[in-house]
Amino acid sequence: MREPLALPAGPAPASRTVFAAAHVVADPLGGNAPGAPAAVDWDATLAFRHHLWSLGLGVADAMDTAQRGMGLDWAATAELIRRSGAEARAVGGRLACGVGTDQLTAPSLDGVRAAYAEQLEVVEQAGAQPILMASRALAATARGPQDYLEVYGELIKQSGQPVILHWLGEMFDPALAGYWGSADLDAATDTVLTLIKEHADRIDGIKVSLLDAGREVALRRALPEGVRLYTGDDFHYPELIRGDEIGHSDALLGVFDPIAAVAAAALRALDAGDLAAYDALFAPTLPLARHLFAAPTFHYKTGIVFLAWLAGHQSHFTMVAGAQSGRSVPHLIQLFQLADQAGILPDPDLAAHRMRQFLAVSL
Repeated sequence: MREPLALPAGPAPASRTVFAAAHVVADPLGGNAPGAPAAVDWDATLAFRHHLWSLGLGVADAMDTAQRGMGLDWAATAELIRRSGAEARAVGGRLACGVGTDQLTAPSLDGVRAAYAEQLEVVEQAGAQPILMASRALAATARGPQDYLEVYGELIKQSGQPVILHWLGEMFDPALAGYWGSADLDAATDTVLTLIKEHADRIDGIKVSLLDAGREVALRRALPEGVRLYTGDDFHYPELIRGDEIGHSDALLGVFDPIAAVAAAALRALDAGDLAAYDALFAPTLPLARHLFAAPTFHYKTGIVFLAWLAGHQSHFTMVAGAQSGRSVPHLIQLFQLADQAGILPDPDLAAHRMRQFLAVSL
């Protein structure tokens, strides 16, 4: 195994606004079976957020990386938001949290409005910036683009601060197919731009996870001045964050959970104008990211937690809802190899020991 990258500490990245979407650590002795309420190891979960803040990154919490819609129920999510909010205030860390509708059991448009409003209140009381997450319930009940414009317009007006919108492609969640009222991505983009232009002074930015770099750049160039495009493209993030002569993307990325230290160093190099160092740091992480988010993409959380265990951020490879079974043994073996090649494992001996443990049980 290679030695980990030598990454000296430095100031927080300044030229880009960057969030790492953070995972949750399950309680290994909790009843985290599929369909059971989530049992969370709060100490380990919050310690990981402090790790991200210590690197100068913002934390995007209670998002799909934290298994929203895949095991983290609303009761546990609300507790996560409150606890993360308190920790962020204690250290001055930047925090944005997902506002969704996953507490709904019988979706309707009125129910969607009420569910979003309830979660928005929890996020704002925690002192976090709201991220208006894409809603399965809204996708199932909206009759067309106008319903999206009305529901989001009401929420944006209710928020006490500028919000971040959230466009998650169906590769991340098949239940979100046809979001913004159309399966045609050009038509969906028109609806998004209509919403943003109408409320530009109340929108900080939009996180886009479509894994289509060209479409992201086109949308970025069409945004009103002052509205950010937060890339959620875990396949093309180096080029999108680097940008071009017209502009750049900021970032809200799940892949920044396992590669946080490298990402922070690359962004400091970008701040310094050292594009060669920026490219050299990010390049080895791309094969890892593309394997981590390979189809079925929504199981990427399994790889995120596996890497956190190998890196020593948690003591076990257990997930809420039993999601550790979401990837095959060969997939995780290759993930280990790619993580080693990218130099992101801070203690190679520990990672090798844990990989041997995993293989002894699995094979």
